[in-house]
Amino acid sequence: MSFESLALAPSLVNTAAHQQFNEPTAIQNAAIPAILANKDVLGIAKTGTGKTAAYVLPILSGLQNDNSVKNRHVTTLVLVPTRELAVQVKDVFEVFSKDLPQRIKTLAVYGGVSINPQMIGLQGVQVLVATPGRLLELLESNAVYLSSVKTLVMDEADKLLNQEFKAEIDKILALLPKKRQNILFSATLSPNLDQLQSMVLNEPTIIKIEQAEEFIDSIEQIAYLLSPEKKGPYLRHLIEKHAMKQVLVFASSTHQVDSIVHKLRKNKIDARAMHGQKSQGSRTESLLLFKTGKLKVLVSTDLMARGIDIIELPFVINYELPRSPKDYVHRIGRTGRAEANGLAISLVTLNELHHFGVIQKKMGKTVELIDIER
Repeated sequence: MSFESLALAPSLVNTAAHQQFNEPTAIQNAAIPAILANKDVLGIAKTGTGKTAAYVLPILSGLQNDNSVKNRHVTTLVLVPTRELAVQVKDVFEVFSKDLPQRIKTLAVYGGVSINPQMIGLQGVQVLVATPGRLLELLESNAVYLSSVKTLVMDEADKLLNQEFKAEIDKILALLPKKRQNILFSATLSPNLDQLQSMVLNEPTIIKIEQAEEFIDSIEQIAYLLSPEKKGPYLRHLIEKHAMKQVLVFASSTHQVDSIVHKLRKNKIDARAMHGQKSQGSRTESLLLFKTGKLKVLVSTDLMARGIDIIELPFVINYELPRSPKDYVHRIGRTGRAEANGLAISLVTLNELHHFGVIQKKMGKTVELIDIER
């Protein structure tokens, strides 16, 4: 199937070709016709499968015939859990809309930066990409109104249903028109998502793109059994042994992320931290340096890594295992993309052995475990 066959606006098809989108991915093939038909959609697909374009393209196509724009009354609202993902989604909207006959103004709003430029920037916005907290601040200031929203997108919906967002999401949903199109995308299917589905969706088209076996097979996985106090020195050993020039390291907490970065820098290894307590300027700069290959090591929590999308990331290291086996697959899936090989390394302690066994069972693959204590 081609983009031409999906009934998108011709200018969007041309832009897709210029962006080297040669043919739709599985999630795009399934989601685009359903969204164009104004159906509610629940899409379950891993990061890196093209899910952002799967909703951006049909939304932009539909907006070409929408002349009911009122100032500060957005018609499309995209909710995301992190600032980085907000910027990333906004960029995708802008890339695909630049050659459209009818101008579509998109804005990303998020906390950690001054609210005043965002309030001014909301003039004439049709597509608003927002983190929940900043959106509520703008609503309280009467800088934007949701009464004209025709399409609601919740990207990374599983994360938006975490406890830290739930109260904010409930407030936002209460302000939206009852009659609207709802599009939910998530990397995982969780009980929280089942709850959201019953709250938000109306007879949805459900699309579940299974993780391709060859995608996992393109990622070499290895684990090392070691004591907690040896994790730091062994991380540095691995970076040097593999001559890593670009590696994403996952840790479970903000405190642990900062501790790892401090020790790496102390040993003259270029590293930066990525977590929610960093300023927006710091996070944007770190991400840009990492994406362009000017930063060797980026250490991140799971939530902050949602905005990190690099086509050929060679290395991922789990300094600590995630709680969920699905999050493990999501982490290692940051490497081995676009038919490139990748190496995913996990540092495992005795206390984590049972959990690592559960992860392997759920993943359906056995990972070689090397005991470095012997």
